[in-house]
Amino acid sequence: MDSHRQLFILLCLSLVLVLLSGLQVEAKRHIKYHPSKELFVFGDSYVDTGNTPKSKPGSWKQPYGITFPGKPAGRFSDGRVLTDFIAKYLGLRSPIPHKFRNIVPKNYLKYGMNFAYGGTGVFDTSTSGPNMTTQIDSFNQLVQENVYTQSDITKSIAYVSVAGNDYNHYLATNGSLQGFPSFIASVVKQTTTNLVHLQSLGFKRIVVGALHPLGCLPQTTAQNSFQSCNSTFNDLVALHNNLLNQSVTKLNQEAKDHTTFKILDIFDSFSSVLNNPSRHNIKERLKPCCFGVSSQYNCGSVDENNVKKYLVCENPETTFFWDRLHPTQAGWNAVYNELKIKSLHQILY
Repeated sequence: MDSHRQLFILLCLSLVLVLLSGLQVEAKRHIKYHPSKELFVFGDSYVDTGNTPKSKPGSWKQPYGITFPGKPAGRFSDGRVLTDFIAKYLGLRSPIPHKFRNIVPKNYLKYGMNFAYGGTGVFDTSTSGPNMTTQIDSFNQLVQENVYTQSDITKSIAYVSVAGNDYNHYLATNGSLQGFPSFIASVVKQTTTNLVHLQSLGFKRIVVGALHPLGCLPQTTAQNSFQSCNSTFNDLVALHNNLLNQSVTKLNQEAKDHTTFKILDIFDSFSSVLNNPSRHNIKERLKPCCFGVSSQYNCGSVDENNVKKYLVCENPETTFFWDRLHPTQAGWNAVYNELKIKSLHQILY
């Protein structure tokens, strides 16, 4: 082979390598800076990342946030919550709380927005925050203001969390066990109305969380010293999830592409972790890490002299529940790992 031909081949190879490396850099840049979807979150404390006011008990008070980010930051946990893990799965930054929309850099808006508010439900509860209908109206307002376009919404995911505040409120206002099934039906009916509303605003992928086993929450298991879950409550949760499943199946049959609505099986993932805790390095299943020194106090409570009236466990990283209602970051991470194996892929297009 003559030297001219060798030189020509070497130049061609060099050019190909330069082009390939350029394409790789461009691909990395595309992945890093141009996520293909945005995440919009509606619901309650299981997904709230800061909308609840600092004046309210809980998420903005010590010792919330001790694991991440190291101080209270509006999450009802010692660290990250479900929203953060779903965003991580999608390769997105966790969407900013609606409350902070006007004070963060504008480029943060491209990841979506979180409208969830601790303590709320699909109906009004004892919490004065916006119920789900109002949260969706707040989103619609931003669409009217052209903060988000129809093109943004079409490629985005809406996540809806209904984690049981309607049921807590029902029981707290002397709702009867006999009337519970018909109330569950009304909660699922209103949830369905909200899902249809989101569809009408242009979302092509709407994900709703199945209700987790309420009978395993520390506020329930405290009655038997955190030894076992309450099967009566979990039977009622099964009714909620069955009705939700029927409703979502019907919505998909009516939708053009038959895949708009998805259920994320939080119940199954919670149960898997609680039934096989050692697989996830969970050593304390049902007893909360942070709790009041007596029944009149909660995690984060202080008296009139600002003296703490709560205790915190030594190892939140091996404890499933953080307080009477919410998982630790480790708990959510375990649930997320189960979801990744079983059902999280279905939220993607």
